[in-house]
Amino acid sequence: MDLGLRGKVALVVASSKGLGRAVAEELAIEGAGIAMCARGENDLNRARDEIARNHNADVIAIAGDVSKPDDTERIARAALEHFGRVDILVANAGGPPSAKFESITPEMWDKTVDQTLMSAINLTRILLPQMRERKWGRIINITSITVKQPVEGLMLSNSIRAAVTGFARTLANEVARDGITVNNILPGYTRTERVEQLAGAIAARDGISADNARAAWESEIPMGRLGEPHEFAALAAFLASERASYITGTSITVDGGWTKGLL
Repeated sequence: MDLGLRGKVALVVASSKGLGRAVAEELAIEGAGIAMCARGENDLNRARDEIARNHNADVIAIAGDVSKPDDTERIARAALEHFGRVDILVANAGGPPSAKFESITPEMWDKTVDQTLMSAINLTRILLPQMRERKWGRIINITSITVKQPVEGLMLSNSIRAAVTGFARTLANEVARDGITVNNILPGYTRTERVEQLAGAIAARDGISADNARAAWESEIPMGRLGEPHEFAALAAFLASERASYITGTSITVDGGWTKGLL
């Protein structure tokens, strides 16, 4: 299937590793130019070099922290300067720490809002006008299954990722007539460093091994296994494509059937 992404340009946030990297690579395979950003410059440059070499893609790396408005502005402007436009924004952020309500400080709430919610809002604010000018754009937010079925101990993620969902769903209606779609992808338990960290946190809290924590998740997943980043990235590429031009305002899980709700 030709997704019509050759020649398009994507800015993929938090793309040095994990789901963000998988999405950047999948879009590069489809022929898009890629602007990658992350806080860790060494990991970011390594990921850029590998994707560019393996897929003969035009890829740039911009180190920065999207929880900081000045960095967000610099990252978006650098992508626009190099490519002349950004057609696809993949807003992504590292997951906030596992914590219950009593242990969460005001500073932790503020950090999560800046990292998870305001980063998506600020990047959209900068990049949306030029999408509207061309009457074409794709905004994809990577959130979490926690917005459909809260996970115990993830108070920060359960709360703030739900705010991203409300922002995206409202924006989708405002920009639909401009040829711009806005969708959210909700990863379940996927084999990434983030999930390994969660397994370690649960193991420490409950006095079990990390292997046992992973096994408990797998027992709740109808497919009986964790997801792989490339499986998640395949949906991101489709939602970014010409083929997905009539899909907007949705929140789609990629979780092996873990979420138990009807919708």
